[in-house]
Amino acid sequence: MIRPGRTIAAGVLVAAAAAGGVTYFVTRSPARRVSQSQRVRRSGGSRRPGGSSGSGSGGAPFRVVSTTPHSGASGVSGTARLSITFSQPVSKSSPMPKLNPSVPGNWQVKGRRLVFKPTTAFVPLSQETLTIPGGQGGLVDAAGKALSGPVSDNFTVENGSILRLQQLLSLLDYSPLAWQPAGPAIAPSDSAAQLQAMYSPPAGSFSWRDSGWPARLQALWQEGSYNVFTRGLVMEFQADHGLIVNGQVSGGLWNALLLALSNGSRNTGGYNYAIASKAPPESLTIWHNGQVVFRSPANTGIPQSPTPSGNFNVYARYRNEIMKGTNPNGTPYADPVQFVAYFHDGDAVHYFPRAAYGIPQSLGCVELPLAEAARAWPYLAYGTIVSVVN
Repeated sequence: MIRPGRTIAAGVLVAAAAAGGVTYFVTRSPARRVSQSQRVRRSGGSRRPGGSSGSGSGGAPFRVVSTTPHSGASGVSGTARLSITFSQPVSKSSPMPKLNPSVPGNWQVKGRRLVFKPTTAFVPLSQETLTIPGGQGGLVDAAGKALSGPVSDNFTVENGSILRLQQLLSLLDYSPLAWQPAGPAIAPSDSAAQLQAMYSPPAGSFSWRDSGWPARLQALWQEGSYNVFTRGLVMEFQADHGLIVNGQVSGGLWNALLLALSNGSRNTGGYNYAIASKAPPESLTIWHNGQVVFRSPANTGIPQSPTPSGNFNVYARYRNEIMKGTNPNGTPYADPVQFVAYFHDGDAVHYFPRAAYGIPQSLGCVELPLAEAARAWPYLAYGTIVSVVN
């Protein structure tokens, strides 16, 4: 990403947070007897591959009856306990199941059930795989019978709080708003407390760092809402930390935020905002840290192919490109352009040679003279909001 003074941080953090939550169990009603075939149907309609039968002579096979959360579950509580129910009581000397990514915690044998109590929260949106060991050296029942093979389930943890996402981006200086906690600040190195805060954000207040931002930008800020404003902050962070720049919140994003916070890797490039005005004479204005740093005549789209009004994030950038498409009369074009910053579909801010600027001439893009495009391009970083008005 090209941004004045930007520092780059890289890495992946596998972190954990505070414990807690609710345990869910699948139990059998004492009022009715359940046949072996009914038990199989309850655990998914068919026997689990590799876990449907066990070694040993005589008696019912040792198998997994159910897991909670069930395989494929999504939106699982970030502080939930896990439970596995078996057909027979579990030997306390059995090797315990494993989670990938790993989460600190303890497995407990409770008759036919294994219960996992995490000592930290799961990373928001992490995709967990639970593997129950089977076969030789695998999990066995009290009579010594083992699962015939390993059983694997997977589930996805719920998302964290958008408010906490905004707080973290402010603490890392990616936002034009500063955030101040109402009470003692959580230590950046306290990963357990930091992860717990992702589900239960601490109280605090936001304030604008600079007073020179236009009212149009200030109106876009919504505390606790994931709109174009917060998505732009996420895209800036993604670009700086080697993540895919798509504005999507993921487990990898939460991990990277924790790593940046613990490492003290803060943004040094400031914050940018741009307004493309379609009112004559058409123009592009850019703010950096609350100050106007760029203003130039510009061309927007002709009536047959207008530049859409609205608020958009810069999502792709190229120093040089051959821009291809179709003219309104149906003929194709392939034009060399420079200093390109896409903000909506195929519409971008870029250099294009014209005899004059300030009137509708493009096919939806915002065109600038060469020298002005070169000056504007560093400020049109990934995630920068471009507001097309009038």
